[in-house]
Amino acid sequence: MRHGRGCTAALWPLALMPRWLWFTPLALLVVAVAIWAFRLGWIAVTISETDVINTYAQRYLEEAGATARLTDCTGLPGTGEGVWIIVRCVRAGQRFDYPVDRFGRLLDLVDGVPQPGVPQT
Repeated sequence: MRHGRGCTAALWPLALMPRWLWFTPLALLVVAVAIWAFRLGWIAVTISETDVINTYAQRYLEEAGATARLTDCTGLPGTGEGVWIIVRCVRAGQRFDYPVDRFGRLLDLVDGVPQPGVPQT
């Protein structure tokens, strides 16, 4: 059985939908990707070296114990691909290195190659 515009009975309700409604999922996907890209760009633009050093210096204080001080930590330029800053904290022969990417994420170095870890900032 055929209903208007040459459609079969199973497809007939779809033929009544306006064409703009067919493109709504695509439009929503484009908007979601644009918001995500804007967010990543905003993070990259607004994060500073000071923010990263302070964040990982606080983490160092928690990990190193009572003798640790904020002044034990310095920031060094990243040496590998994807490493933006290395926050190095040295105290009484112990060294803590925190390689960080441009988005403030702590990286794990496996054979000298940075691997993204769980975001820490």
